[in-house]
Amino acid sequence: MKTFVMLHGINHNMFGKRDPAQYGTVTLDEIDNRLQALGKELGVAVESFQTNSEGDMCLRIHKAFTDKVDGVLINAGAWTHYSYGIRDALAILTVPIVEIHMSNIHAREAFRHVSVFAEIAKGQICGFGVDSYLLGLRAAVSAAAA
Repeated sequence: MKTFVMLHGINHNMFGKRDPAQYGTVTLDEIDNRLQALGKELGVAVESFQTNSEGDMCLRIHKAFTDKVDGVLINAGAWTHYSYGIRDALAILTVPIVEIHMSNIHAREAFRHVSVFAEIAKGQICGFGVDSYLLGLRAAVSAAAA
C-alpha cells in the first residue's frame, strides 16, 4: 500500500481555537480523520504528524525519506514563508510534495505571499479550508501514480 505523510506545522494544534475567521472551527483531529477516510477511499495510507518544533519537522521529513514514502503533503504554517531549514529537508525528498494552506495566502498579508517551498513542491493548494487537504491528498496520489 502506498503511504503519504501529512506534515502539519507550527500552531496547527490550535486549529479550532486560533483565528476562526481565517481557519474556521475545524480541529486538527477532524482534519486528520477526513484525510484518513479519503485515504481509505483512495487505497492509500496517510500518516499525520504535527509539531511546533522546526527541528522535529526536519527529522520527520528525514524519516519520510528513509521510509521511502510515496508522497508528502505539508502545511507548514508560518514556516512556509521563511524556513530554509525545512525547505532544505524537503529538497532531499524524491517524491511529490504538495503544499497546502487552508486560507488563501495570496489574499493575505504581503509576507504570506512568498513560499520558500514553492520551487521544490509539485504544486500548492490554498484557500479551500479543510478541502485544501483533501484536494492535496488527491493531487499527491495522482502525482505519485504518474
